[in-house]
Amino acid sequence: MGLFDKLVRWLGLKKEVNVLCLGLDNSGKTTIINKLKPSNAQVQDIVPTIGFSIEKFKTSSLSFTVFDMSGQGRYRNLWEHYYKEGQAIIFVIDSADKLRMVVAKEELDTLLNHPGKLWFLTCCVS
Repeated sequence: MGLFDKLVRWLGLKKEVNVLCLGLDNSGKTTIINKLKPSNAQVQDIVPTIGFSIEKFKTSSLSFTVFDMSGQGRYRNLWEHYYKEGQAIIFVIDSADKLRMVVAKEELDTLLNHPGKLWFLTCCVS
């Protein structure tokens, strides 16, 4: 039984889950989504996300729809329009990007203070 299957049982989630994947540009959001997918659905070449992309995949007990939201400054104000549709948010922080750590913190603070959130999983990429 995989991690997601255990989480479903523990949290009592429904079988279909909408997930938002957020973070600054070049933080590794698409790479993390790719690693969450079953091995037969993973891709080798990953390109930067412009706007957003939607990934759908299944585990043994869950069906995921993941919204991979671009982290470029001009797209970040669109994130909040998707909060109410999501059951989970993955916020990715590139721990190697010391120069933009303050910007990532500000975006995460804004996200955490928004009334439309449910629960969060924070990932760090180095």
